[in-house]
Amino acid sequence: QVHLVESGGGLVQPGGSLRLSCAASGRIFSPNVMGWYRQPPGKQRELVATIASGGSTNYVDSVKGRFTISRDNAKNTVYLQMNSLKPEDTAVYYCNVRQLVRDPEGRNDYWGQGTQVTVSS
Repeated sequence: QVHLVESGGGLVQPGGSLRLSCAASGRIFSPNVMGWYRQPPGKQRELVATIASGGSTNYVDSVKGRFTISRDNAKNTVYLQMNSLKPEDTAVYYCNVRQLVRDPEGRNDYWGQGTQVTVSS
């Protein structure tokens, strides 16, 4: 089993910054991809950014230049630094880990419980 715990969400004014953290525990194996997704109110969940265990990153166009994803492999932790936040960034943000190795239940795709980010004046 893999357990993901997110932290760092909250209320911030437009133009402000927040840093999200997600600590993974349990049966974590490399290679893997850690990422952040978000679900705005009334909309579907969407990719925000991913980072592979080798360090390569991927961002949705709407956050490029404002958000930075990073990871600490020794701590199995992924971060999302969010700068220049806009009201349209308001969403529940979810941490995700995908790995090649499957657990005894056949799973290799894990999600955190989500953390609310609200950008409003």
